[in-house]
Amino acid sequence: AHRQATPARRGPLPPKAHASTRTSAPMTSAALVASTTQKSGVTVKDIAAHDLIVAFAKYLKRSGRVELPKNVEWMKTASHRELQPADDDWYYIRCAAIARKIYLRSGLGVGKLRRQFGGAARRGTKPSHKANASGAHIRHMLQQLEKLKMIETQEDGGRRITQTGRRDLDRIAKAVAAKKV
Repeated sequence: AHRQATPARRGPLPPKAHASTRTSAPMTSAALVASTTQKSGVTVKDIAAHDLIVAFAKYLKRSGRVELPKNVEWMKTASHRELQPADDDWYYIRCAAIARKIYLRSGLGVGKLRRQFGGAARRGTKPSHKANASGAHIRHMLQQLEKLKMIETQEDGGRRITQTGRRDLDRIAKAVAAKKV
């Protein structure tokens, strides 16, 4: 049987919920930070990812305890990339991003992080495919974070954040929140 198309809607759209029926107004980032600081303190989950990663990367670089590979200025981040990263501090930024990911979700290993940091392998006129990031870089960064006692290996595989790592990341998150307010 032939189905008829539904007629196009004419007239005004249905009214939205009245302002008094909403539970709360959307919070600005400053209000969110202020409300979380009053309750219990600021954690990594309360801060924008970019702000935290940049601040933690600066901390790692200033500490001088992260050993860079000798050929870091010529390294590509994945086989599907054509050039090395434009930012000279890319290694610290990737370390900070890995630490944040493990803070938010423990049990991540090299394979999962390779998939998360991977991208599209553009193949010219052929369709793009998913390509993983370099496992050697991620493994080295995980080893550096373990040496700093920020993360540790779980018994069932993967990594988890240590108490020291959680404390340092939360301390940096609190400092970032204080600058934003």
